[in-house]
Amino acid sequence: MRHDLFTSPAGEWTPVSPKLATARILLGALTGLVLVLVGLVLWLLWGDDLGDWGWLLWLPVAAGVALAAWVAWWAPRNRRSWGYSEAEDDFLVRGGIMFRRLVVVPYGRMQFVDVQSGPLARALGFGTVTLHTASTATASAIPGVPLAEAARLRNRLTELGEGHGAGV
Repeated sequence: MRHDLFTSPAGEWTPVSPKLATARILLGALTGLVLVLVGLVLWLLWGDDLGDWGWLLWLPVAAGVALAAWVAWWAPRNRRSWGYSEAEDDFLVRGGIMFRRLVVVPYGRMQFVDVQSGPLARALGFGTVTLHTASTATASAIPGVPLAEAARLRNRLTELGEGHGAGV
């Protein structure tokens, strides 16, 4: 029998929003575009002056295209790796593709729950829920949680933390 270390005892994982991948792809494409523009401007300014070394000015263009392509491939896979599960006494968070991580946070150890959402995340309707404990090793963040679900989680986890004797 194969046992998977990264499964939930409750059996159900709640996935994060697909818009997390969209936001990351947009940021990757924007960064790639900036690199492409830098390369083009450099080539227009000094391309003829460098002679045989002019090809070096195309390196930012190549880096920009490669970065955008890699982020477009990576972001959906990374988004699918994130999930969380509400067990009876613990909250479980998993994430990562190559380096997988599972954090089990007992409700009674939670000190506070933080919800953050930057401008792009707000525009796409998601945020990051961070669970804080006395130990930084067990603090955990869940990116890409829809805003309504983030508010529900914040209230529910705070209530469960207080009910399980939370706080130090």
